[in-house]
Amino acid sequence: MHSIGIIPARYASTRLPGKPLIDLGGKSMIQRVVEQARQANLSRVVVATDDERIRKHVLGFGGEAVLTNPDHPSGTDRVWEAYQHLGTPADCVVNIQGDEPFVHAAQINALLALFADANTQIATLVKPVLNLEELLSPHLPKVVLGAQAEALYFSRHPVPYLRQHPQEQWLQHHPYLRHIGLYAYRPAVLQQLTQLAPAPLELAESLEQLRWLTHGFRIRTAETALETIGIDTPEDVARALAYLQRPGQYPST
Repeated sequence: MHSIGIIPARYASTRLPGKPLIDLGGKSMIQRVVEQARQANLSRVVVATDDERIRKHVLGFGGEAVLTNPDHPSGTDRVWEAYQHLGTPADCVVNIQGDEPFVHAAQINALLALFADANTQIATLVKPVLNLEELLSPHLPKVVLGAQAEALYFSRHPVPYLRQHPQEQWLQHHPYLRHIGLYAYRPAVLQQLTQLAPAPLELAESLEQLRWLTHGFRIRTAETALETIGIDTPEDVARALAYLQRPGQYPST
């Protein structure tokens, strides 16, 4: 199977301008993402950026990068434009978050495995919720699945609501899952996703994947127990640096 990993990397960031170029233990964040992605079973790994400084930096460490429109409303749109620039047909395109410097090859490979089924349209990852802090955090979207491990709904609120138990006991009575924002798509499906109008549920929860579900696309999931560290704030940078001092021991969120 020919699969391409595309890493959206914008320069602008409200809390961390130039985020992809932030130094993490002697390597930029974007270099770490590329190196992690290259360990997976991907045929090609490409950075999709809106900034020449990032493109030159990626080329400088031996990576591949393409310039894309700075006005894309989402990473999904940037990934689709980058895929068109490449001119290489693929069976599967993986959208790898550019602010996840410790993404695991096994997580990417778990998504790729789902595309052995010709009916798979979109795939993403889920992870068991481990504690009440994770369950109640609006920054860690939760997901409920159907019998075939297809997503039924995503929410920033804990779902389902266990009306017969107090909230602090919910994890004792239900195996809650949180969503990990790594996606893979059939190219034809990816193209269709970029043409969809925003949906009311998406706007309510600020979760793009609800647009896809609203329009009838099916999202298959693979479960992972592996943790990652997303970089959005200076505090996240400190957590990442702490992790580099003690690999394998992820600081708590």
